[in-house]
Amino acid sequence: MGLLVNIVMMPCLEFWGREWNLLDIATAVVFFILHCLCAMAPFHFTWPAFWVACALYLVTGLGVTLSFHRNLAHKSFRMPKWLEYLFAYFGVLSLQGSPREWVSSHRYHHQFTDTEKDVCCPRQGFWFSHMGWILDSGSRFGKYGGLKNVEDLKRQAFYRFLHRTYLLHSIVLLGSLLYAAGGVPFLVWGMGVRMVCVFHSTLLVNSAGHMWGQQVYHTGDTSRNNWWLGLLALGEGWHNNHHAFDYSARQGFEWSQIDFTWYVIRFFQLLGLATDVKTPTESQKRRKALKSKMMATSH
Repeated sequence: MGLLVNIVMMPCLEFWGREWNLLDIATAVVFFILHCLCAMAPFHFTWPAFWVACALYLVTGLGVTLSFHRNLAHKSFRMPKWLEYLFAYFGVLSLQGSPREWVSSHRYHHQFTDTEKDVCCPRQGFWFSHMGWILDSGSRFGKYGGLKNVEDLKRQAFYRFLHRTYLLHSIVLLGSLLYAAGGVPFLVWGMGVRMVCVFHSTLLVNSAGHMWGQQVYHTGDTSRNNWWLGLLALGEGWHNNHHAFDYSARQGFEWSQIDFTWYVIRFFQLLGLATDVKTPTESQKRRKALKSKMMATSH
């Protein structure tokens, strides 16, 4: 395994002013293929394919927001193992990496936000914080030396299995099932359109979520609350709220801040399937609020 890692991480091409390794090239090729599939969508439209894409957007999107992000990365709540593993598997189908890789990068993002060690630092520009960091694995893993902050996931056989095989599930297995069920339209919409949409809604949290929107809490970074990103990313767009209280299972604190992921967590809580659900108290929110928000609240 170590030999394979050394091979794929070995620089083999110089382009755009930096060295590219096999992993970078493979990632770029996959992105290109998915966007080509997405471009074919108008020529292969059917209503069943459209609704399959919508359903998979919701399911795999929640796999990222509810499982990878709020449950695994921040431990904002607990679920029974069967439900935790089910949503983690949904996240794998988004093709955003294994749970271990995704969680590791995100934990480092919070540890080093807006600094040189931030894996998707917005200070390096929109392109880098959006997609450039994913296409530069040498820089991404070199900044912090690998997956050293996910020992909790490494101890679990299920996550070790997904780390080794996530491409098999997200591309081969799901792609085969979609093609068998609905031919090219299901493949184009269920893989191309859906994956591109889930990809960019997630990546916009790293880029747009640190550039456009409002800051209502003192976080010492550039995180912003962005209403349209909140809709696209199932509640992840309330990014300033999240950076202020990263342990919180709820990110849309106001009734007007739509947070679909929180609604699902709350539903599970009512069923007894989500426990130890963490949210900040009103006094904690007041202590971190910027003066402008406090003045608006007092009025």
